[in-house]
Amino acid sequence: AQPPGSAASPIFSKIIGTRSFLPPKRWSNDELVAWLADRGVQTSSQWIVERTGIEARHFADPDVTSSDLGVQAASRALQAAGCAAADIDLIICATSTPDMVFPSTACLIQRKLGAHGCAAFDVQAVCSGFVYALTVADAMIRTGGVKRALVIGAEVFSRILDFNDRGTCVLFGDGAGAVVLEASKTPGILASDLHADGKHVGILCVPGHVSGGHITGDPLLKMDGQAVFKLAVGVLEEAARATLEKAGKTAADI
Repeated sequence: AQPPGSAASPIFSKIIGTRSFLPPKRWSNDELVAWLADRGVQTSSQWIVERTGIEARHFADPDVTSSDLGVQAASRALQAAGCAAADIDLIICATSTPDMVFPSTACLIQRKLGAHGCAAFDVQAVCSGFVYALTVADAMIRTGGVKRALVIGAEVFSRILDFNDRGTCVLFGDGAGAVVLEASKTPGILASDLHADGKHVGILCVPGHVSGGHITGDPLLKMDGQAVFKLAVGVLEEAARATLEKAGKTAADI
């Protein structure tokens, strides 16, 4: 208990373990280009590298799910942190390619880890998902309700790619990453800056869903690459500068 009149010490969250996991099937640009050519889609490794910097990606086997990738990354992060699954109070999984409609991929990872009883849920914010999940976990630790949190990002994007569209199918792959956060008296995560703008929904989306036992709409990824690029260049800089300001830092500190 704090002495009368004294202020309680603030609680921060600190990353104490990180790890990742990639499915073993690695596709180089040349391998992907050859496979696409057999489907009548023409591109080149040079075209991909010049526009994206990507030289290879990993694709999961058909029977491997986001939770399968996520549990591998999570187990490794727990080991790096020196924690057991039973030590975790909260599991958040950021994914846009969940195993099923429900339960959450976080709950499926929880079961596979053998961790029972802690809160577990998914966050769906696509490319921003991991940062959203990390920020939520950080906030829950700062309130004092959670002591240790496991935050996972896991995707099997290959399941929603249109391999007839060279503008998108060369960009994405499958994999997972995880971090363990722990309550601390000293800052670990200093600041974050979250935003969304629904008016841009049409430039990057998967406009399909399940209804009456059938897929309605188009279940494959659609993207206006130029529009996404123009938007991202501006808003990511703004968010980075805002985060630095919240943290009391400048670009020179990085």
